[in-house]
Amino acid sequence: MNWRKWNNILHRDIGYLSVGLIVVYSVSGIAVNHVSDWNPNYVITKLTVKFNSITDTTLATEQIVPIITKAVNIEDSVQSSFRSSKSKIKIFFEGKSVTADFLKGEAEVEIIKPRYGIKETNFLHLNNPKKLWTYVADIFAVALIFLAVSGLFVLKGKKGFEGRGKWLMLLGFLIPIIFLIIYL
Repeated sequence: MNWRKWNNILHRDIGYLSVGLIVVYSVSGIAVNHVSDWNPNYVITKLTVKFNSITDTTLATEQIVPIITKAVNIEDSVQSSFRSSKSKIKIFFEGKSVTADFLKGEAEVEIIKPRYGIKETNFLHLNNPKKLWTYVADIFAVALIFLAVSGLFVLKGKKGFEGRGKWLMLLGFLIPIIFLIIYL
């Protein structure tokens, strides 16, 4: 069996093995590329709630918390709270927080929900698990290098590397070089 046949067999089979990882890394890559436009891991909703102001700023935090939670209609268990000033308080719940100015009678409720599917792909893409996943990611990176190089030799003739392939490959190298020149 000649080298080109082995190249094509390995290119095909490693390509099939890589599809799942390519999808995971691609979805995550798109998500984290736009981190300045949105949070790729969570959907964050903010609501402003008006309530009757509390004019007694001498009340203890333990007295204020139940009044605020009732006013903003949250029945969840309070995890913690703190006052940043005499009339401002921040209250934390599981997946929610409330920032209130009780003297003004205004609160901002922030609700945080995970983006299921995308959050998990980001977890893997950014190598948060470390340990064994680091080696899986390294093997995948080597597989991508192999797929790129072996792909050069899948076709013969004018549609292969000897024809337009070499020009397309050069363009592929030129694109990041141009952007490096622009941004650096």
